[in-house]
Amino acid sequence: MENFLFLEGAYLILGGIILLVTLFVSTRPFMSKGAWKKGLFWVTVVLAVMIGAHYSITMNRMAEVKSAFEKGQEIICESRMQRKVAQTVTIQKTNDWSLENDNFVSPNYSRPFFVARCIVK
Repeated sequence: MENFLFLEGAYLILGGIILLVTLFVSTRPFMSKGAWKKGLFWVTVVLAVMIGAHYSITMNRMAEVKSAFEKGQEIICESRMQRKVAQTVTIQKTNDWSLENDNFVSPNYSRPFFVARCIVK
């Protein structure tokens, strides 16, 4: 559950805002009677499916990256430290990288990389 809230927290907040906008629009006088029930139901269903699919895809990619790292394959992670040069970092088990929880760490690099922000090369 912690991973779900960490990975999907921003989307849950945006979904809440979308539901509030749906409620506001569907309760206006020009809308048909009961429109708010239908509107909230369908928007909730669509948001739940989209957020659930995003979580599932992200968790599958994380498992794939962890598995590839353990096999010694190269992993590419986004580097947010310098946006102009070296926007990616290549991670390999043979280059002193290790996997701690869901983060790649190295004694030669100042910050960890979260597995969800990485892909297999």
